[in-house]
Order: sequence, then C-alpha cells, then structure tokens
Amino acid sequence: MSLRILIVEDHAVVRQGVRQLLLDRGVAREVAEAQNGSEALDSVVHQNFDVVLLDISLPDMNGVEVLKRLKRKAPRVAVLMFSMFREDQYAVRALKAGASGYLSKTVDAAQMIGAIQQVAAGRKYVSPEMAEALADYVSFDGEQLPHEKLSDREYQTLCMLASGKRLTDIAAALSLSVKTVSVYRTRLLDKMKLRNNAELTFYVMSNRLVDLNPAMAG
Repeated sequence: MSLRILIVEDHAVVRQGVRQLLLDRGVAREVAEAQNGSEALDSVVHQNFDVVLLDISLPDMNGVEVLKRLKRKAPRVAVLMFSMFREDQYAVRALKAGASGYLSKTVDAAQMIGAIQQVAAGRKYVSPEMAEALADYVSFDGEQLPHEKLSDREYQTLCMLASGKRLTDIAAALSLSVKTVSVYRTRLLDKMKLRNNAELTFYVMSNRLVDLNPAMAG
C-alpha cells in the first residue's frame, strides 16, 4: 500500500524524520508537510490525501479544532492524531470530532506504520490505552463530568494549568494573549464550579486527566 500522506507538525525535525521513515519503508509514495493548522487546511483543499497525521498542539490553533475543520473540507480523509499528550486525555474528544485514531509520539516505527495502514484501510486505530479510555467513557452512567462540558481550548488550558504552567506560559504555547487565556481560565472554573487553581489541580489529579511528567508536551 503506497499512500499519500500529510504530516501536520510544528517541529521540522519531527516532520522530516517521520516523512523519511514513511518513504524509506515504502508506506507512502508522497508525503507533504504542514507546520500549522492553516497550512494543513489549505493543503487538503488543493491536494488529495489518504491519511493526515495531525499533531494536537499547533502554534495557530488546537489540533482538535483543525480536525473538525479538516473533516468539513475533506470528510473522507483518514485523520490520525499524533501527540505527546496521554491518550486518555484527548482520545475520546478526537474520536468524537472525527479522528480515525490517536497515536502517541512514544510509539515505535512499526506501531506507527501499522496505525497509518489501518486507518488508510478505513478502520479505526485503537491502542489498549485508548480502548480503556473509551470503555470508561461509554460505561459512565449519568450526566457529563464537569471537564467534559469544556470547549477544546478550555480543556487544553485546564490541563496546562494543572501541570503548573502560568498564564504567560500557556499564552506563549498556544499563541494567544494572556487576557484570552485568562478568559478561558475564568470560564472553565465557572463551568466546573471550582474556585481557584488549587481546586482545579486537585480535580485534574483526582480524575487522572494529566500525567504530571515534565516530558509532556505537544
């Protein structure tokens, strides 16, 4: 199977490494690159791809938002989310938004190739960790949990605050103003009926939404 693949990732070294791997292994006959969401959306309008490998954290917009817009423009393309974020943080949101699977950046080459080939064949890619997250989600009997009511940006802000990042750090990482991030913080606290960062962090840790590992990044 020789595929046309688009890699959406803001780190050039990662893009080029994955591109070379896919070409060397004969998985792809064509690999295009985009460094942000805007470039990705423009690419799918002008070219046909079998698979899009899409990072969650992009400099201009959240990957889940890119996914939603991308599926509106090219509904038949298989999108495989690709991130350092733990699967149970974003897997359900990504699948609900139209992703064909969620791949951790910690996987080896064989797992990546297998996942790409699986979604290209029209199937979903579900790792054991994602399967557990999905089972927890569908077996929950009752109203939405507080964090499930958040928008994608609010949820991302929640996870970053709980990881100890300051508003200025979050603003820089998401390419937003500090004022905008502050608005997200206020909204998520209100939606979740929390009073401060201490309660927010306790909630996140209690629900295991964040792996407090310094290596966690986009």
